[in-house]
Amino acid sequence: MSDITSATRPARRAATLAGVAAIGLWGSLALLSTSVSGLPPLQVLASTFTIAALLGVARVARRGRGLGALRALRQPPSGWLLGVGGLFGYHALYFYALSAAPPAQVSLIAYLWPLLIVLLSAALPGGRLRGRHVAGALLGLAGVWTVLTAGGDAAGGDVGLRAAHAPGYLAALGCALVWSTYSVAQRRFADVPADAVAGSCAATAALGLAGHLALERTVVPTAGEALGLLALGLGPVGVAFFAWDHATKHGDLPQLGVLSYGAPVLSTVLLCLAGRAEASPRLLAACVLVAAGGLVATAGSSSARARRPSR
Repeated sequence: MSDITSATRPARRAATLAGVAAIGLWGSLALLSTSVSGLPPLQVLASTFTIAALLGVARVARRGRGLGALRALRQPPSGWLLGVGGLFGYHALYFYALSAAPPAQVSLIAYLWPLLIVLLSAALPGGRLRGRHVAGALLGLAGVWTVLTAGGDAAGGDVGLRAAHAPGYLAALGCALVWSTYSVAQRRFADVPADAVAGSCAATAALGLAGHLALERTVVPTAGEALGLLALGLGPVGVAFFAWDHATKHGDLPQLGVLSYGAPVLSTVLLCLAGRAEASPRLLAACVLVAAGGLVATAGSSSARARRPSR
């Protein structure tokens, strides 16, 4: 029993760290997206997910032999439904929300997904929602609110909610529900390797391409935009999704939910460093709140494990 436990804890910790890496990559999403802002959204989606799919296939082929390596892409129909629904559904709703409501409010509502992950993870077998998880998630949410309302003020916009933007708000709420459900439900497919994400990325790219051809006009990217698409496809859309898949299946979901609040804060810091946003005391306050949320959520976990008797 002790051997199994000792083997499981490092694996769980490593999986959680993989999730932290994904969160860090998502922090660069906004900055990288500014390099492709002149391209149609569904064209960007199709292009970046194609790159992610090719990255996944190359990753699989490197470890296997010929077409037999593609067996790693197999997963049950429900896994395909969850993967494609989560990846495509989130991004389709997000792009629509941005077209129907101000970006600050959309981001604020969409970033309810970390809090929902913390709460939904209690419904998993063996799951247990602790007070420190809820407290940490609420502190993180306060930090995100501080960042995004600061962004709205800096842009001279009104951060109050308006009825005219209700469709955009509902789509943003759909983003939060889709991504949190996807992340938590991944636990049911813990036996499916992360390599299978390549198949979901390919299907998402195909749906994005179909939507682009039906609804948008193709724009030939410049050299800078092509580099931006490559960076997005390899990083926030590529490696990040493979790492997140492994993390949600084998890591600590409540902690991942709380730590996910670091993504919008990191995103804002990078935008400030790049000169695309203005640093402010609110940003510092937001960073403190998010850091405090992470500390509160993880406080006592190490000491509790140390006090646990060996069997």
